[in-house]
Amino acid sequence: MPPAAAFRPTPLQVDLARQIARDIVGGRHRPGEHLSEETLAASYGVSRTPVRGALRLLAGQGLIRHRPNSGYTVAEHVAGQPPAIEGAGPTQEELYRRLIDDRASRSLPETFTERELIQRYDAPRSVLNKTLLRLSADGLIEKRKGHGWQFAPSLESPEALAESYRFRMTVECAGLLEPGFHADRDALARMRAAHEALIARPDAEISATEFFALNASFHEMLARFSGNRYILQAVQQQNQLRRLEEHAAFYRDARFVSSSREHLQIIEAVEAGDLEWASQLMRRHLKTSLQAS
Repeated sequence: MPPAAAFRPTPLQVDLARQIARDIVGGRHRPGEHLSEETLAASYGVSRTPVRGALRLLAGQGLIRHRPNSGYTVAEHVAGQPPAIEGAGPTQEELYRRLIDDRASRSLPETFTERELIQRYDAPRSVLNKTLLRLSADGLIEKRKGHGWQFAPSLESPEALAESYRFRMTVECAGLLEPGFHADRDALARMRAAHEALIARPDAEISATEFFALNASFHEMLARFSGNRYILQAVQQQNQLRRLEEHAAFYRDARFVSSSREHLQIIEAVEAGDLEWASQLMRRHLKTSLQAS
């Protein structure tokens, strides 16, 4: 192997090393387990080249051991927290989170160009391009007709966020008490199973995008059950507006487990036909989310 000083990891290798490190600490890869480049590449959806670099980084941290002609194995004694693995510049995951946090705090303007971001964050163009594509796929930014990008409409201040939650308390709690409310038992069962599956998974395997999609689907499902088209439209609009803030809160507060459990309590009340209680639980859920925001 070349000397450690000659090895300059790419942002992708750093991101991948951090993910594998979290999985080792979380027990996905057991002590003494052989780490095959081919198997890891298939598991993490990358080619073998970034896996090779990630394994070198992890070996340098002592999480895995390298033996000539036999490859890498997970170390027998692993600390309770993943080690800090640093790169020369921001990785895609780091840049994604920084853009979200900076926009949520309004330190990043609504419109911007790629050149401005490269200067501001000192990010390689390849990392920036992949990050922008991911933000676009998540519905957080969109291409401008002329030049550059812009963030999608969102809740622009703490006051606006608080007003949104109070509005949702009015609309969503009332939706559960609509005379035309009708619960789809199969849809409730699927939603329950999705929440239970998410709670059972390690935190590191849950993404902000995945949690937001489940969260939004839950609230829209109940609004749809109300039978009131205007309630459904209001909830869908609020989901679109809060997308950026929810992503920022996911990384900042990680309240997804408690939030999911609160959803399950509401589902249980709806399944039992106790819509008054479901409405009260919804109000408490939204109030708690507001206080945590």
